Amino acid sequence: MTTETPCFGALVYGGVVLGDGTQMEGPCVIGKPPRGAADGELATLIGAAGIIRPFTTIYAGVTIGNRFQTGQGASIREDNLIGDDVSIGTNAVLEAGNRIGNRVRIHTGCFLELVTVQDDVFIGPNVVFTDDPHPPCPRYDECVGGAVVKTGARIGSNSTILPGVVVGCGALIGAGSVVVDDVPDGMVVVGSPARVVKRVSELVCRSGLLETPYELNGD
Repeated sequence: MTTETPCFGALVYGGVVLGDGTQMEGPCVIGKPPRGAADGELATLIGAAGIIRPFTTIYAGVTIGNRFQTGQGASIREDNLIGDDVSIGTNAVLEAGNRIGNRVRIHTGCFLELVTVQDDVFIGPNVVFTDDPHPPCPRYDECVGGAVVKTGARIGSNSTILPGVVVGCGALIGAGSVVVDDVPDGMVVVGSPARVVKRVSELVCRSGLLETPYELNGD
């Protein structure tokens, strides 16, 4: 049964379970059934100590960990599995089928579908993950699928990641890159199409405050 929570102005459908201390800032929509599903048919599980900001929509059939937060206007479709300490930015769109690890930051305006993101990944603003190599494909569900972003990788703003690409552990993708091939662990790629230019360990901190730009991240 659909209910509206007056104190928050949130529209909450059946089957929603919120962890202790999670706040909803209205207007937002939580547990919206996807096409073909009835109200309350699919569970929507959101962990403790989170904050869901105004105009966010979270569909039913989603599982989210603790200390989750969204920016305004985020959209999270069904069949998303999201870990602890994840931030989804303003107007970001998570279509169906994503698997997001712990301590992941997905910035404003990103688009993900069928993407696997491991722990401690940073995705800058307006990054787009594509998942159909030759749209529109009549056998879309059997085709290449989405990208895999491995632990500790960082993706610069306005990059595009093509279907099936694997971004290696600790890799860095420069802003505005178009990534058409797998990125090896610990490497920096830039350009369109993106090419390896150096190792992340070879980067220099321009401000001089750190020996390397990612020293505080344990690199």
